[in-house]
Amino acid sequence: MIFKRKIYEKLLAWKKEANGKKALLIEGARRIGKSTIVEEFAKNEYRSYILIDFARASEAVKDYFRQYLNDLDTFYMLLSTEYGVQLHLRESVIIFDEVQVFPKAREAINYLVADGRYDFIEIGSLISIKENVKDIVIPSEERQLKMYPLDFEEFCEALNEASLTPYIRNCFDKKVPLERSLHNKAMLLFKQYLLIGGMPMSIVAFLEGRKDFGKADLEKRDILALYRNDIMKIKTQYRSKVLAIFDQIPGPLSRHEKRVVFNRIVQGSSAEQYEDTFFWLSDSMIANECRRTTDPNVGLSLTESDSYIKCYLGDTGLLISHAFDENELLEDEVYKQILAGKLGLNEGMLYENAIAQMLVANGHRLFFYTQYNAEKKHNDIEIDFIISNNRKTKYKMYPIEVKSSERYSVTSLLRFKEKYKARIEDCYIIHPRNLTIHDGIICIPPYMVMCL
Repeated sequence: MIFKRKIYEKLLAWKKEANGKKALLIEGARRIGKSTIVEEFAKNEYRSYILIDFARASEAVKDYFRQYLNDLDTFYMLLSTEYGVQLHLRESVIIFDEVQVFPKAREAINYLVADGRYDFIEIGSLISIKENVKDIVIPSEERQLKMYPLDFEEFCEALNEASLTPYIRNCFDKKVPLERSLHNKAMLLFKQYLLIGGMPMSIVAFLEGRKDFGKADLEKRDILALYRNDIMKIKTQYRSKVLAIFDQIPGPLSRHEKRVVFNRIVQGSSAEQYEDTFFWLSDSMIANECRRTTDPNVGLSLTESDSYIKCYLGDTGLLISHAFDENELLEDEVYKQILAGKLGLNEGMLYENAIAQMLVANGHRLFFYTQYNAEKKHNDIEIDFIISNNRKTKYKMYPIEVKSSERYSVTSLLRFKEKYKARIEDCYIIHPRNLTIHDGIICIPPYMVMCL
């Protein structure tokens, strides 16, 4: 079962624009469907292709890269013979899968691209980790592209509900609510997205199991075990810290402030001690980190704080399986409660993780904002996310608050709006109800986040 993915159009654009003069490097977490969509692209858009999976490639194939890069006629002849594929000038593509496993192949990209005979696509995870780049020269003839789990729009397509998303976009553009029955339908799809997530094999299991959440959960647990196994292979100097943060991701998200409190992980620990940890989790794209900005303005990253971090799992479906064991999911009726919108604090955790996931898929870096009131001895402004239009001259930002229940306060957002009104274009609240606008705040249902 192959799902329609938006990245396919980006692959087509690269093929046309680069015209063999740049390789394409696709980064993403394990099991999000990178190899599947690239191979489908190669089958459809080229006369022939070779896929070299360096996680399984023989030493003989690796030796071709070590011995024959100065003799490309022989190099390509050996690859063609090894894989039983005839290569055609400017009509074939060679795919390096799991390229991080054999950095020598990535280093060869400049030379292979300059030769100009074929196109090259690299697929990998953990591309920037020090141990994967320490002995190579990073190729300059490489265009990088990030890939994520299926977003909500792709999820709707996978569930044969593609006709609903143009209507959602149209309503968002006009700032009008959906017709009630279609809003209810879209919310049901979003709740299914919370439970299943965007990992292709989880969706396949759900559909082939006739919409069985339990079957999807089994696939997700296999993926989480794979991620944990990846963590166990990294350098011992920060392995335990990565494992500690990974294992505890649901904990901070279930609390009100949602940020990682380092002293709760190990007594006396600080943010500086976890720098490599968050780099690994972010680079692997297992997690989406959200950093606090102290003065939201042009270039949010200029005022980010390393001491205040929220860590979201890259896929909300995985978070469900990570947060609850198999018995809890059934005994606590988690599926039933989420579909009914009655899971309380845990539902807030899932909503916020899903919004983070959707914003990242739309190309946004994640930032949040808090203001501590010394007199009241608590934060009197808390903004879950801030995104911007990324313009240098006409910069505007968009504060976002996430509310999983239908009753909530907007006091914090109104204070933020008043404090930074010259810098703000629109304010958003994400809530379960249909679209409304109050006090200049645009309140949208979570399925509309794909429009931001």
